[in-house]
Amino acid sequence: MVSALALRGLAYAYPGGRAAVAGVDLALAPGELLCLVGPNGSGKSTLLRLAAGLLAPGAGRVELDGRPLAELRPRERARRIAFVPQALRALPDVDVEGFVLGGRYAHQPRWQSAFRRPGAADRAALARALREADVEDLAGRHLDELSHGQYQRVRMARALAQEAPLFLLDEPSAGLDPEHQVQLFLLIERAVAAGRTALVVTHELNLAGRFAARCVVLERGRVAAQGTPAEVFRPAVLGAVFGPHLYYGTAAADGPDALRPLVVPWPAPDSGHSNR
Repeated sequence: MVSALALRGLAYAYPGGRAAVAGVDLALAPGELLCLVGPNGSGKSTLLRLAAGLLAPGAGRVELDGRPLAELRPRERARRIAFVPQALRALPDVDVEGFVLGGRYAHQPRWQSAFRRPGAADRAALARALREADVEDLAGRHLDELSHGQYQRVRMARALAQEAPLFLLDEPSAGLDPEHQVQLFLLIERAVAAGRTALVVTHELNLAGRFAARCVVLERGRVAAQGTPAEVFRPAVLGAVFGPHLYYGTAAADGPDALRPLVVPWPAPDSGHSNR
């Protein structure tokens, strides 16, 4: 089976020689929700920008559906990859509807895109995206009027309107309260269930453990571990990367017999005690 996204021997160094990504091999199956976790400065955001084609690798290559990403023109990439960065400045004079419609630019003829009125397909995609992201009631409001949680959902609506099969999301739940974090991951889960593939960078280990089919741990630009959450979220694996201040447990996910790993920040136990 051809991977939806494949990173092959990917390496990147910032000016000055500091290696941010060092020989990463990673593949996502179509319809997979994969979470990329790791300490601050481990190269997660850089890896995501390489996967999106926003940075050129120093070595290795990115493949999209078996084809080198470097061969695709920017508009074709935009039709196939929806990239939601960690930070995106809100434009105060733009309303939510206009912002979400901006995700449709790659579907419009290039010579018309700056002037063309939205067509029926654009309007239908807009309506679906607003509904799926639960932001229909915000359509007429300006971006600078939104709370952080509302703005994050609107950014997801723009990605949904783009109708790309691959989502690359950089800490989409950062700064949200617990309820909005869960709602955003549920939105991603629904998008994947509808046929999309998602690579999500997150510091929320507990949510990655609940929603991801597979997790990859990045440390100093290299893959330190990968597997199902149950395989990865163990003291023997995460302790070497994140340190001792984690609590490991389990929680029911989709029923009493479906347990998922639960990992939360917690002071290391006193000498003579151990995490469960």
